[in-house]
Amino acid sequence: MCSTCDLRRVIRTTLKQLGDWSPAAENLLLGTALQESGRNARLREGRRLGIYRIAPAAHRAVWDKYLVGDPELASRVRGLAGQHGFLCDPHGELATNLKYATAIAWMIYRRHGHDLPDAEDIAGLARHWHRHFHRRPSGSAEDFVSSYLGATARARAA
Repeated sequence: MCSTCDLRRVIRTTLKQLGDWSPAAENLLLGTALQESGRNARLREGRRLGIYRIAPAAHRAVWDKYLVGDPELASRVRGLAGQHGFLCDPHGELATNLKYATAIAWMIYRRHGHDLPDAEDIAGLARHWHRHFHRRPSGSAEDFVSSYLGATARARAA
């Protein structure tokens, strides 16, 4: 997986392209990627794909139940996908296209419509992840905090 600094850069760029950047959104997605992937290099694990471990059903739900109602936003998200890859294997984009996977992960949160905790409230972001990202999260809010703090401390030390 990318270094934490590189991952943060991809997340920030993607959120800015979507017009949704905030420090809290950036920290939430960074923590989500760190927690979900466990810094594991495998991009396919069972039915869950990419560093955010998004299931095809969740991917479809973003498109069919959320983006369908906002054509402008859907176009911005679709613009992050590879032209040929998306048409041939849309779920595969979650494993091979980090910007697209980041956009879909953000849409999973965004469709819930809840305000985010403060950017520095890592425990609050962890609870937000635990409530809204997966029906059966891969870990606890405490695991999220530990993953986030450990990776950001290593990034600062590098």
